[in-house]
Amino acid sequence: MVRTLVITIDRDNDLGVKSGIRGPVVGRKSCLTAALRLGIADPEESDTNAILGALHHHDRLAEGASASDEIQIAILTGDVRVGPRSDRAIASQLDEVIQDFQPDAAVLVTDGADDEASLPIVTSRVRVDTVEKVIVRQSKGIEGTYYYIVKAIEDPRFRSRLLVPLAVFLIIIGLGLILPNGIALIGSLPLLIGLWVLGKGLGLEAQMERVAMEMRDSATGGLFSSLLWGMSIVSLFLAIATIWAGWDEVENIEHLVGLFDEVLQWIVGGALSFLLALGVLRWKEGTFTGRSVLLIGLSVVIYTFLAATIDVVLAITSGEQYSPTFDQLGDDWGLPIISMMMYYLLRTIVQAFVEDDDFVQGNRFWGVLGASSRHR
Repeated sequence: MVRTLVITIDRDNDLGVKSGIRGPVVGRKSCLTAALRLGIADPEESDTNAILGALHHHDRLAEGASASDEIQIAILTGDVRVGPRSDRAIASQLDEVIQDFQPDAAVLVTDGADDEASLPIVTSRVRVDTVEKVIVRQSKGIEGTYYYIVKAIEDPRFRSRLLVPLAVFLIIIGLGLILPNGIALIGSLPLLIGLWVLGKGLGLEAQMERVAMEMRDSATGGLFSSLLWGMSIVSLFLAIATIWAGWDEVENIEHLVGLFDEVLQWIVGGALSFLLALGVLRWKEGTFTGRSVLLIGLSVVIYTFLAATIDVVLAITSGEQYSPTFDQLGDDWGLPIISMMMYYLLRTIVQAFVEDDDFVQGNRFWGVLGASSRHR
């Protein structure tokens, strides 16, 4: 006897959102009802075709199966926030179905790469004999292409991925054609594309989304944090404007280092405003751990070392005689060394406060336990 499980996965939970059906949906009759309700709620939903395709494979396997074989079908649903949350929901539902049916093999039916991303979850729990992809036949004319483009723009999942890069590309091209000497702006397109590809390759997209969410929360958390967030944005634009205005005047290494010194001041100011805004947000949420303060201190240390390095480079490139005497080294590197010592002291103080908070919270919980035991 062979038990085969036909699985279709709705990773973004369109079935639950549009038809109100929660997964897992097990059984031919239940899956057919789910397909009808989803098709009525949204006739253009591709997950309906995936469910009907799974029913088709279920019936075909049932016709060719022997009397002792068992065929079952199940719909697994994820979550609107596609990612780890939806994958955990799919894994939990799959474990529930496997515990009830105990399949020997599985057939996965999907409607695209988004649902196929859950394939490792299925293969880690049951042997998958085949993966079927349901592709709906559509017109190959211009009207069909236009229809799909319009539907992709209306879909919130693809709107930001499609329209934002296109908008940035058109804005840069337009500014490059309008502004004088705008060829440098157009030449920055390969740089931006390269940075985007590098971020995707290093997996920085999730971290940037988390930082963007914290920025949004900071902007709505209070007037002070909103002002700090605005100052960081203004500082970033001023740094870009400084590069734009002073790049044509760079003739030698001395001018280049001087321009870097001016830009560095705006960057440090923007970074300090940004870290202060995050610190205020953490304080409002009651999750302040002192990390923002440490990052501010570290930024000051880095800036003092870079500023000292720039002063030394400017002194050497300008033709001045630079002798590394004790007094000269003290004048150039005294402030960076003092800032590093102050950062170490600040770090010790922050760690002491964090340990005290943990100790107080631990005693508070022990006090609750002790009071309850005394009450007994």
